[in-house]
Amino acid sequence: MNSRLAVIGVAVLLTAGCAGGVGGTAPSTSPAPGLAVEVVTDKLTHGWEIGFLPGGQVLVSQRPGRLTLLSGSKPGATATEVSADFADVLVRGEGGLMGLVVHPDFATSRKFTTCQTHQQGDRAVDVRLVTWTLAADGRSAARNPEPLLTGLPVISSGRHSGCRLQLAPDGALLVGTGDAAQPAAAQDRQGLGGKVLRIDLNNGAPAPGNPFAAAGNARERLIYSFGHRNVQGLAVRPGGDQVFAAEHGPTRDDEVNLVKAGANYGWDPSQGGTVTSYDESVPMTDTERFPDAAPAVWSSGASTVAVCAADFLSGADWGELDGVLAMTTLKGSKLLLLSLDEAGAVKSVAAPKELDDTHGRLRAARRGPDGALYVTTSNGTGDKLLRITRR
Repeated sequence: MNSRLAVIGVAVLLTAGCAGGVGGTAPSTSPAPGLAVEVVTDKLTHGWEIGFLPGGQVLVSQRPGRLTLLSGSKPGATATEVSADFADVLVRGEGGLMGLVVHPDFATSRKFTTCQTHQQGDRAVDVRLVTWTLAADGRSAARNPEPLLTGLPVISSGRHSGCRLQLAPDGALLVGTGDAAQPAAAQDRQGLGGKVLRIDLNNGAPAPGNPFAAAGNARERLIYSFGHRNVQGLAVRPGGDQVFAAEHGPTRDDEVNLVKAGANYGWDPSQGGTVTSYDESVPMTDTERFPDAAPAVWSSGASTVAVCAADFLSGADWGELDGVLAMTTLKGSKLLLLSLDEAGAVKSVAAPKELDDTHGRLRAARRGPDGALYVTTSNGTGDKLLRITRR
């Protein structure tokens, strides 16, 4: 695989070969239309995920163990810190308060679920999903937090903690997990690291129809796909059931993968269990060791941009961008727009100038009820929630 940067029109465009991906050919470059970027708030710290509430308010999780409720999704929204007990959240490295999903029945239940690194007495225990109930006044979270799923791997540094949450069209909860820098985790189907899980949002049980439903091991029954390194983006394509995962590579080959039931995505730093070290020199998708490994539909190539969250732009207001996959990058400090064909192959990739090194590190990406794309920054101070529309 190789990549190059090219300047065409008003956009910086990134292209990469797919090495036999869904389309089998490298995506082309195309100019990116202009975008309008508004600041909803600048009162955040490492905003990690965005949840839209039925009444127009917005919940934002922040990695240091903070939860903010915004009065709305337009500039000038007031920000209120939600009181909740996050004392058991391990805030270290990539770990902390991470993914968040608002329950579909929030209007009556007021429930939402977070994904967070958990500690006991300063000892890293696991990454877990916790379901909370937001008080009616929105100022105190989270009454009666209940663990939904525990046992996702974690290490004391917080490295490769995942952890993106996404509702599937059938109501199942998809969970993108990291391998916690553990050599054998991604290929171990009796562990939950380096996977996309598919579970029941109400009780954490395996969702019906999972590919390993007949497995004797309870954890294996939760797995939808495996062989991932660190999944921090999950996006469901509108109008269908295609799911795409954005995944961090080591020193090269960040990937976008089309997630399929039971598929192996080929990450194995244990080299088949022959080494005990975390050998990051192995290919991101090792088709020599795993000939049936699912190829990426896009790769960053010879260097990484630290891909993060992803969501689809949808609606007539987006014009020619309707149906494009928008993906944030941390190290790259840009938004990437991936145009896909019906099969999920990437046809072109663009980086609009309005979000190319203009706001620093970009993390969350969620399409709001109004059709706009909402993105958080992750710079550490004065972090923002951005509202992005077609100019």
